[in-house]
Amino acid sequence: MGPCDMSESIFFKDPELPFVECRYSVNSGRHYKTHLHRRFSIGAIDRGEVAYQVAGESSLLKPGSLALINPDVLHACNPAARGKRSYFVLYLEVDWCLQLQQSLWQVDHFVPVQTVLLTDDALYQQYITMMHRFMYTRDLLVREDAVMEFVEQIFRRCCGRKKIIQTSCSQVLELKKILHSNLEVPLTLNQVAEELQVNPYTLLRHFKAEIGITPHAYRLNCRIEHARQLLQRGVEPGQVALESGFFDQSHFHRHFKAMTTVTPREYQVNFVQ
Repeated sequence: MGPCDMSESIFFKDPELPFVECRYSVNSGRHYKTHLHRRFSIGAIDRGEVAYQVAGESSLLKPGSLALINPDVLHACNPAARGKRSYFVLYLEVDWCLQLQQSLWQVDHFVPVQTVLLTDDALYQQYITMMHRFMYTRDLLVREDAVMEFVEQIFRRCCGRKKIIQTSCSQVLELKKILHSNLEVPLTLNQVAEELQVNPYTLLRHFKAEIGITPHAYRLNCRIEHARQLLQRGVEPGQVALESGFFDQSHFHRHFKAMTTVTPREYQVNFVQ
């Protein structure tokens, strides 16, 4: 997705991940009145420049920087010098933000960020990648993990030091069992955490520390292993894709080849038993 001649705005929200909403506006010259959101938001432009006003501060927002806007704070972001801009905005429910912060620190209320403008090329590029991934990747765990990982970096960097939580997580083994079962069913970390009665992001952090990969990556490996077994039994690759939880055959083909260096059909034809 990139600049185009027509002005347009895309809004995206997945009902399975209701705490996140994304916006991408292209070639927009529209002006906002000063306003506020009940949500925490992170914005960035990928073309043009924006006059950025928030919490009584004014600055120029350009590619390479992130606009961080706490809940209930008056702000406006309008094109500079009557120009046009293309921009992303990530809106996050405060309850979800607090849940993420509680997996990091001992806090009982949302901790606001202490800066309104963050200039960091690497973090900016990660934000753009994350926004594309959330809007255009179909796997729920991929979306959820991408947002969580990015927002955690923002909080760690911009919220100041808090008392760090030091806990162990005995639910990692249970999470592995859940990830290994019902591979054809879409799954979110919140669903699993609710079943195990644990903070989802504390669980994620301990899982990554113990296993070395994210729950999504682990589940993908489980799907590939299950696919191998089905292919060995002579099941057609198209049916294997569905039974292993892949969205379609091309999605299955890409991931199977990445992990085995051969296509599903090549694996099946050359399997000797």
